[in-house]
Amino acid sequence: MIEADWPKVSEIYADGIVSGYATFETTVPSYSDWDQAHLEQCRLVVHQKEDVLGWAALSPVSSRCVYGGVAEVSVYIGKNNRGLGLGSLLMKALIRQSEAIGLWTLQSGIFPENLGSIRLHEKLGFRYIGKREKVGKLHGQWKDNLLFERRSKTVGVD
Repeated sequence: MIEADWPKVSEIYADGIVSGYATFETTVPSYSDWDQAHLEQCRLVVHQKEDVLGWAALSPVSSRCVYGGVAEVSVYIGKNNRGLGLGSLLMKALIRQSEAIGLWTLQSGIFPENLGSIRLHEKLGFRYIGKREKVGKLHGQWKDNLLFERRSKTVGVD
């Protein structure tokens, strides 16, 4: 993903926001804000000609050095491109790239109603580790968040 992809990436992100089951965010951030919140590496898009069909990126879970090998996953697929295997394609590439830069754990917080995301994570080796009940409000309603993580089998195994 490069900055020039941002207009299409932000459209897909906006669709996820509108869905009500992809994020606690209620507005799309500026590219600058998004850029600062995500790792410089592991930013991916799926293109079809000039169109961006989906994107994935990682953000740090903490600024503390002990969590330097842990990142949070974001995977978004355009509403007209879901069910085509693009999420798997992006997630597999994200896993490979994350291990190449030394990350040992990927984690995701998923709304319980986001069954597609849950299935994707389970299919690619993420394990369910628990539920944070009523962890935050979205449009005035409390939302639960399911936690999933994937521990690398090659990085940080000693």
